[in-house]
Amino acid sequence: MQHSDLTQTRRWVVKMGSALLTANGQGLDLSAISDWVEQLVFLRKQGFEIIIVSSGSIAEGMARLGWSKRPKHIHELQAAAAVGQMGLVQTYEDVFKKAGIQTAQILLTHDDLADRKRYINARSTLNTLLSLGIVPIVNENDTVTTDEIRFGDNDTLGALVANLVTADVLVILTDVAGLHDKNPSEHTDAQLIQRAAATDKSLLSGAGPSANQLGRGGMFTKVQAATRAARSGTSTVIACGHHPQILKDLARGRAIGTLLFAEQAPLDARKQWLANRLRVRGELVMDQGAVHVLKNSGSSLLAVGVVRVCGHFMRGDLVSCQSQHGEEVARGLVNYSAEEAKKLIGKPSAEIEVALGYVDEPELIHRDNLIVFT
Repeated sequence: MQHSDLTQTRRWVVKMGSALLTANGQGLDLSAISDWVEQLVFLRKQGFEIIIVSSGSIAEGMARLGWSKRPKHIHELQAAAAVGQMGLVQTYEDVFKKAGIQTAQILLTHDDLADRKRYINARSTLNTLLSLGIVPIVNENDTVTTDEIRFGDNDTLGALVANLVTADVLVILTDVAGLHDKNPSEHTDAQLIQRAAATDKSLLSGAGPSANQLGRGGMFTKVQAATRAARSGTSTVIACGHHPQILKDLARGRAIGTLLFAEQAPLDARKQWLANRLRVRGELVMDQGAVHVLKNSGSSLLAVGVVRVCGHFMRGDLVSCQSQHGEEVARGLVNYSAEEAKKLIGKPSAEIEVALGYVDEPELIHRDNLIVFT
């Protein structure tokens, strides 16, 4: 995909960061939000379907509460989010209403997407809203989240929403021009990367953490989000939200920011769900033979190819399947607990009953419950 191909896309997820929306912590920037909404309304009239993933609830809550620094305690973050969410959603509703467009608020936690039934319900709701011509405003449910279930940043949430609705494009608006080959805050000769494959692992070398205390992410999380979005065939654009008419210009195919294009065909819905469950409970370390088989033959993972078991997991939990060099090759829903799996290390399937006294399944992970990363 080239920037010019964006003119042929139709379903966009647009993620806006806290630094853009809140004028660096001074409260919601109503002028800037009105400008972006005006552009989104323009896109809607051109036939685009739009979902907004919006940061800003905690930052707006901090401004309303008079807090100058982002709190560290979870209950204070939840309180700030509860206060700020009121203003954030009301602002979007008021501005879109002037253009005759309805909005809807969607609050998600990781648990909503880790559970298969809730994942399907969330996808159905979003698709229904789009079919009704409504613009969903999505945010992490910071008022109830904990360290265990939080997404970690809204870049990841944007990618997961893109996966949910099989979006054509994820647009991440930030306060920098895009992704550079080096961290521009440390290197004056850093060059903007205009276009690259979302799965190019070398991109992470130039990605640094967030320099803004309001946000949780940085360029590193944006690259990771692009990689995740690519699993549903979604390409990602990282661009500066301060660029005049940025969304209109992107929709016109102009080369602005960094385009990280998806190379692979979209995964089916179940495989997407497996790939994007964030709560991994443990690791199965495989020998080279097992790595080769998984990558090349689409087989199940057998205990005979496992050399080490790490973590504490139960039957049905999500585990990471890794090479001995630390490369994550696959993820899947395991058929045995960690304690059981340790007893099965290196054993062929025919010996499971001898080792455990029973057989639940002949595979550690069945291929239908396994997603292999290319």
